[in-house]
Amino acid sequence: MRRISRITVAGAATASLALALSACGGTSTEASSSDSKGGDKGLAIAYDVGGKGDQSFNDAAFAGLEQAKKEFGYATQDVEPTEGETDADKEQRLVSLAKQGYNPVIGIGYAYAAAVKGAAEKFPDTTFGIVDDSTVESKNVADLVFSEEQASYLAGVAAAKSTKTNTVGFVGGVDIPLIHKFQAGFEQGVKDTNPQAKVLSQYLTQTAEEGGFSSPDKGKSAAEGQIEKKADVVYAAAGLSGQGVIEAANANKVWAIGVDSDQYTQEALAKYKDSILTSAMKDVAKAVYNLAKSVEDGKPETGIVRGDLKSGEVSLSNSNPKFADDAEVQEAIKTAKEKIISGEIKVKTS
Repeated sequence: MRRISRITVAGAATASLALALSACGGTSTEASSSDSKGGDKGLAIAYDVGGKGDQSFNDAAFAGLEQAKKEFGYATQDVEPTEGETDADKEQRLVSLAKQGYNPVIGIGYAYAAAVKGAAEKFPDTTFGIVDDSTVESKNVADLVFSEEQASYLAGVAAAKSTKTNTVGFVGGVDIPLIHKFQAGFEQGVKDTNPQAKVLSQYLTQTAEEGGFSSPDKGKSAAEGQIEKKADVVYAAAGLSGQGVIEAANANKVWAIGVDSDQYTQEALAKYKDSILTSAMKDVAKAVYNLAKSVEDGKPETGIVRGDLKSGEVSLSNSNPKFADDAEVQEAIKTAKEKIISGEIKVKTS
């Protein structure tokens, strides 16, 4: 049932939207009014650094938007970030979407925290979401977060079982608490499975503004350095930069472990897929879609909404047949997963 809390300014001119968005980030897609139910507007997302096409985090969010658009038959919007933007720029982007009647409006990435808080205060009848941040407390905000450390632990098990050199690598995009969760879970999974294995860890930058999540060249260089030190499995939690890690792994005939999306199946990475062992996934698409559905059903999600191994919203992909058919590795992962869900294994977050 359609909720009646759609903002009444939804009929504002499309030209106004284009003008507003041109000032605070480029438009990626927008369904025309003629293609939706009576021109009603629904889900809008604003991308994190790297934008659409990262084959990872942002693309997963776009998949959720596409599912909502198809199922609910309404206009959607997805908007690219701009280089060097401020919190005020991000807030203006979200406000522009809310003014036009999009509902819910989701900031993809922790960097939107201040912007979501500000926009939510200005538009209390619009539901806002933020992915990967749990600090925004508001009655009209859903904090969409994940237990990334759990999937990363399983990635560590896979790496420890697959290494032949007893050396594996971790490449983090930016040195922040969110990515520390990936590192902590991975290292714990490796050590619990093979105490003799060594983990080489490196962060690409201290801040996102320096390109840690958006620079494949930085990822490639970091991975090459670890491979020179005998790492034969490298796990990247680095957004678009992870493509460089995968490229380096392929060139050196070692394994890469992808992140967020199932990178083995990504078309842009097809020529490297035989080097992608698995991916530590978090279902951003499902989280984005579920928030849209909750608004559509008139019961908007709010507060902290967490996805983990138990809910199935973090997992390890099995698309690579060499990985899926390795009985020993699969049994080790199954056992670890069961112990994490039962609480027997408590995965570190830092």
